[in-house]
Amino acid sequence: MKISRPNPDEYADYYGKYIAYVQTDDPLKELRKSKEKLMKFISKLSKKELKHRYAEGKWSIKEILVHLVDAERIWGYRALRVARNDKTPLPGWEENDYAPASKADDRKIKSILREFETVRNASVALFEGFEEEMLMRTGTASNHPISVRALAYVMMGHQLHHVSVIKERYLNPDYRVAEEDRR
Repeated sequence: MKISRPNPDEYADYYGKYIAYVQTDDPLKELRKSKEKLMKFISKLSKKELKHRYAEGKWSIKEILVHLVDAERIWGYRALRVARNDKTPLPGWEENDYAPASKADDRKIKSILREFETVRNASVALFEGFEEEMLMRTGTASNHPISVRALAYVMMGHQLHHVSVIKERYLNPDYRVAEEDRR
């Protein structure tokens, strides 16, 4: 299903960087394809790489993966509420509290990937059930407007962003920690 790109007034400014990563008008197709790509990519990493942190206080790759799952669940919930015309403002969430509480580094990667696959399949099924009118609905989350269609793009772009970070900062032996990452 084609989902047209959201307008900037349909999402908070900070989501713009994720939406910019998405280079298609079919984010659901990309969500399906990228699921397989991510699982294949991550499956090739060693246990040491999966627990690596490129700087003190940064998440491990396993924590990033669980973060992707957590965020997608939350955004799926938001999409459902807004699509069903629920006008209740939705609260924000603190991702930096979720990561250590997830205990991702204690989990087996197969378990994390199975959970990722399940959540991704549920997200795709959710969006496939929305009609055009539902995709265009806008609600409030974290005190900002958000449309259902923007959430599909945010989900996809969020994954692309984090895969880019993993490749650049976690798996690139030439990466140098930037000054802002040392603070």
